[in-house]
Parts: sequence; C-alpha cells; structure tokens
Amino acid sequence: MEAMLLILAYLVIGLVLKRTHIMPVNTGQVLNQYVINVAVPAMILLHLPHLEITREVLLPALVPWLLFPISVGLVLLFSKLLRWERELTGALLIVVPLGNTSFLGFPMVEAFFGSAGLPYAVIYDQLGSFIALAFFATLFAAIYSNREEGQSKPSPSAIAKKFLTFPPVIALVIAILFGMQRYPETLHTLISTLAATLVPVVMIAVGFQLHFRILKEDAVPFTIAMVIKLFVLPAIALAVMMMFSWRGLAAQVTVLEAAMPFMITGGAVAISAGLKPRLVASLVGYGVLAGLITLPIWALILHAQLGL
Repeated sequence: MEAMLLILAYLVIGLVLKRTHIMPVNTGQVLNQYVINVAVPAMILLHLPHLEITREVLLPALVPWLLFPISVGLVLLFSKLLRWERELTGALLIVVPLGNTSFLGFPMVEAFFGSAGLPYAVIYDQLGSFIALAFFATLFAAIYSNREEGQSKPSPSAIAKKFLTFPPVIALVIAILFGMQRYPETLHTLISTLAATLVPVVMIAVGFQLHFRILKEDAVPFTIAMVIKLFVLPAIALAVMMMFSWRGLAAQVTVLEAAMPFMITGGAVAISAGLKPRLVASLVGYGVLAGLITLPIWALILHAQLGL
C-alpha cells in the first residue's frame, strides 16, 4: 500500500509541476531521456545478474509475442466492423499492442512483487515491448502516417542500428556477459543509487505528460482500446499460464506486465506520425490513471491464482 501511495504522490508532483508551469514544457521528454539512458540501464545492470536461467525465464520473453498478434488482430477486426478511418486504425495499431512495461511496469512490479520480480520485468520489456516498439511501431507509423514531402520511412538498417545502440539494450548485453551479483563497492553504490532514481523520476515524468481530453467521436475507439489493453490481453495471458500450469513469480510478473496501460513512447511515435494525437494522448493519460486501479486488482488475482 505504501508503494502505491508513493507512486501516486510522484504522479501528482508531475501534474502539479505541469499545471503551475514551474518547469519547462519539455520537462517530461527530458526526464524520459534520463530514465531511458541512465536509470533503466543502471537497473538492468543491478538486477539482471541475479536472474537464474530457467524455463520460467522464457515466459516473459515469449508471452509478449503471443499477445502482439492478438492485439493487432483485434484492432483490425474492429476497424473493419466499425469502418474506422485509416488514421485511427494506424494509431491504435501502434498504441494498443504496446504496454507501459518499463516506465510504469518496473515500479508496479517492484511494488507488488519486490525487487526479485524486476529481472522478469526487464526481459518482458526488452525482449518484448521494446523490440515491438523499435520495429513494428515504426513500421505501422511509416505505413499509416501521411508523411510530408521529402520524408521517407526508416530503412531496416537504420532501425537495427537504433535498436543495437539503445542504452538499455547495451546494458542488457553487458549484464549478461559481465554482470555481477555484487560489483566493486564504489561501482555498486553508483549503479544502485542511479537505479533508485527510476521510480520517482519516471512517475513524475508520466504525471507531467498526462492528457485527459476526449473528443465525442473518439469515445467508442477509446473505450474499445481501454478494454483490450487493461482487461482482454492480461486475461489471455492469465489463461495461458493456468492452461499450462505455470505458476510462481515469473508467471505473475508476466501477466502483470501484460496488464500495463499504453506505452508513453508508443504514444509519442503515433503522435509524431500525426495519427489521432488527441485520442492517443487521452489513452495514455487515462490509461495510467485506470492502471492505478486495475493493476492492484490484477495483482490480487495473480497472488490467488498463480502464487505458490
């Protein structure tokens, strides 16, 4: 309960900073860059070496790739049934499959399952969400956006280069090859203190970037997207775990990560491509607030159904 209250307090601080105009308008983006380039790599270096390579490690690596085509298929199905315009379809193809598995996922996993759950959250995020963001979100943005003259879609080599030079990916490789459960004292203190900044900084950044306006014509796709993201996808993940009798910490973290609301970075990709910016901003904003209610509920269900 205390962890949830702290997360909510950080969120409110971000909102207050935004509403009072104390900080520059790009503060959210700057904080995001700090988290991506410093705090997340430090957290990976600190916690990933504690992960034991077992069958359970495969769960957070594979489940995102089961859910991704399901979410894409659901968006395309509703698009056909409700005759959505191309711009709306493209926006939801980017934001619905991608969860906030790091910015919100890491602090939520730590709050409900402790630091022991973080390595599984890292695997879900890096081998699932981030790869999908780097490749498929970019692809959907290129296909569905109305690019200005002179703009071209990114080449496969450019996407691959961006992926391989992404700081969390570099940290992931270093942690696998050279990571230690206990680094030399000064280095360990440095890494652990930087990793400790992840939760407060990222939640303040999320609060700073929340948007809440919903246009009347966006109400139906907004509702459909929220239901798929917060209820349908985690329910499918839970059903898979129970079907194969997978229990324990890895299974619980995997389902909770599947229950995360919309990824902020994915929303930024859709907005930058000009795909329903107001709807996307509303989904990200309300998704975070709804997640503060739905995620504790899912955590209780997971403790009851998948706990050992």
